Amino acid sequence: MSSNVKASLFDRSILLPAIAASFRKLDPRTQLRNPVMFVTLVGALLSFQQLFTSSEPFRYVLQVALWLLFTVVFANFAESVAEGRGKAQAQALRASRRQLVAQRRRKDGSLEAVDATALRKGDLVVVAAGQLIPGDGEVIEGAASVDESAITGESAPVIREAGVDRSAVTGGTAVLSDSLVIRITANPGEGFLDHMISLVEGATRQKTPNEIALTILLSALTFIFLLVILTLRPFGAYSNVAFSITTLIALLVCLIPTTIGGLLSAIGIAGMDRLLQRNVLAMSGRAVEAAGDIDVLLLDKTGTITLGNRQAADFLPGPGVAPARLAEAAQLASLADETPEGRSIVVLAKEKFALRGRELSTPPHTFVPFTAQTRMSGIDFAATATTPARSIRKGAAASVRSWIESLGGTFPPEVTASVDHISRQGGTPLVVAEGREVLGVIFLKDVVKGGIKERFAQLRAMGIRTVMITGDNPLTAAAIAAEAGVDDFLAQATPEMKLARIRAEQAAGHLVAMTGDGTNDAPALAQADVGVAMNTGTQAAKEAGNMVDLDSNPTKLLEIVAIGKQLLITRGALTTFSIANDIAKYFAIIPAMLVGAFPAIAPLNVMHLASPLSAILSAVIFNALVIIALIPLALRGVAYRPIGAEAMLRRNLLIYGLGGILIPFVGIKLIDLLITALHLV
Repeated sequence: MSSNVKASLFDRSILLPAIAASFRKLDPRTQLRNPVMFVTLVGALLSFQQLFTSSEPFRYVLQVALWLLFTVVFANFAESVAEGRGKAQAQALRASRRQLVAQRRRKDGSLEAVDATALRKGDLVVVAAGQLIPGDGEVIEGAASVDESAITGESAPVIREAGVDRSAVTGGTAVLSDSLVIRITANPGEGFLDHMISLVEGATRQKTPNEIALTILLSALTFIFLLVILTLRPFGAYSNVAFSITTLIALLVCLIPTTIGGLLSAIGIAGMDRLLQRNVLAMSGRAVEAAGDIDVLLLDKTGTITLGNRQAADFLPGPGVAPARLAEAAQLASLADETPEGRSIVVLAKEKFALRGRELSTPPHTFVPFTAQTRMSGIDFAATATTPARSIRKGAAASVRSWIESLGGTFPPEVTASVDHISRQGGTPLVVAEGREVLGVIFLKDVVKGGIKERFAQLRAMGIRTVMITGDNPLTAAAIAAEAGVDDFLAQATPEMKLARIRAEQAAGHLVAMTGDGTNDAPALAQADVGVAMNTGTQAAKEAGNMVDLDSNPTKLLEIVAIGKQLLITRGALTTFSIANDIAKYFAIIPAMLVGAFPAIAPLNVMHLASPLSAILSAVIFNALVIIALIPLALRGVAYRPIGAEAMLRRNLLIYGLGGILIPFVGIKLIDLLITALHLV
């Protein structure tokens, strides 16, 4: 990451616009949004006015005025560089967008060529292999391989097809194979890419609650020091110490928290930028900050904790049934089953018993499709001269039991025990029967993603409690939860139950994050403090969440949380440094200013600066340069480590608190020596 930050600072495409923007932002209306920098700008303007009225050396007043002005410019530069990184990414996105011609389907089914900008919500377009998708939409017909590298940066193509969760497509991506019929879901200028461009530019970034609170604190400190400075001039007259307006302005700027005030916006923008570098689009800085504070995470089971498709794991034969016979019947019943579960049964039979799928030309056969009413599927063979008729079924245990009993058969207790055993292990049992005989059970298992348990352990170390959400029964949910290592689970969950669980957690004082990709996840995503929608999910999910994961990797929330915490830690570290920095400057400047009038405070003048004027000028110069020196740290962020709040406070005080006290003493002394050597005052 450090190399990326360096490239951003010295890349001409970012550096030159940032320099120009630094001066444009000197507009007082812009500076008024940052009270600390506004006071500094007013001080600079008053100092320039003192050039014509002050009795102090002209070059001293000029240097103070220029360095105060540059302090504001450097703060603007930090913000502009952070914005520039996002704008560079926005330009790259704009470059990836071309003038597209869409094949829009008329009501009579014919196609007409129209400009993509003429498309509206509800229009149907046909996109063939080699063409770009003209706008955001949902696939309603067909399946195709789609190149989404222009959006996600991931070179591997993905499958988009109608009738599944992964049916959403994004304008500007390319169809590589086959063709799709797409229903447009966004009007021109309202698409995901347009929204993404406006967000990464950071132009409309709103301050987060913590950032507002910190701004209020900085404003309060600025106001307090302003009152102190205003009392110094009468005090100086009373004690025969001359405090010029220029000196008082310089002292005020040095003592107010200009360091953190100058870097606050850059820290927030850089947090959003770090997320974008990991292909996560944050809809607001508030979402990034909230990610750093969450302590409860709700995850959908299917596709998040598990691979999403149940796979055949084993054949458990009934009493007196050979395993190979069960496998053969299960395979025959699954030959027409194009679901991932059905295909996995055919593959398992092939792997375990060398049974290969065959062409069923003779004897005559009829495939029995699965229906919601029967909850079974299978195959019927007609009788021939040499073979009797056969009827094979596979399906839910209760459905197969009813079918068997309707034929006069019985359901063996051993098979019932196998069904219960599979359910307790978190699997799905499919019972296979031929005629009136129960052959056994197929063990379908949700496959937990590799490494997911370790990732949940890392979340636990961060103080985050994980809750798995699933529509499975409680027995299955408990088994998968134990295997995955989550802290809690919500079984047989409906959209209303998900929403109620999030509200209950929030009412208990928790900040909640949730990942999801389906329309049924949308209410919960909207309610969660951090709602991470998958880019491959439905449009409703993406609109409900406040983050979109372009890679559609739900476990990426671990990185999102780390970046959110890094933003908060960076802000806290630089605030600690800034306040410590101000304390050090106080002890560096005040004794040098007053030691002539009050010899008794000579022991406090530990730096032995050359003169009161050089002390003031040295502090002003250091105050400006330290902002520039800290820009890389503000953009890169302070490294996050999963340690407790108390340990984090000790670390901040030791590194940034102590550093903030020691560095100004060294810096101001070196600058004072240079000023004296060059006779600048």
